[in-house]
Amino acid sequence: MTLAPETTALKLQLLLEEGWFTVCDLSLLTPGRGVAALLPDGRQVALFTDRAGRTYAIDNRDPFSGAAVLSRGLTGTHQGRPFVASPLLKQRFDLETGRCLDDETVSVAVYEVRTS
Repeated sequence: MTLAPETTALKLQLLLEEGWFTVCDLSLLTPGRGVAALLPDGRQVALFTDRAGRTYAIDNRDPFSGAAVLSRGLTGTHQGRPFVASPLLKQRFDLETGRCLDDETVSVAVYEVRTS
């Protein structure tokens, strides 16, 4: 027996101060590529999923340039840690901690993610 597609879609949610916020359907994410989403307070978040099905959410604003572009960055791993490299200046940000791998004094916000 199979369920109708509308009843099986998993929703991607972020933990905000007000509680869990539904961002989009998980099926809209493509492994290895980012997607930007607008949060209720006007901030932008960059969403990623990897080939193993893990999802990540970080601030979309590149702290080095000020541009909202991290969702357009290239993803990869460094010493087993997933990262996204900014498409502008190429600094790499750890997708789990938000820490910049190229300048330890800089980081971006990280959001807790779940599917429901």
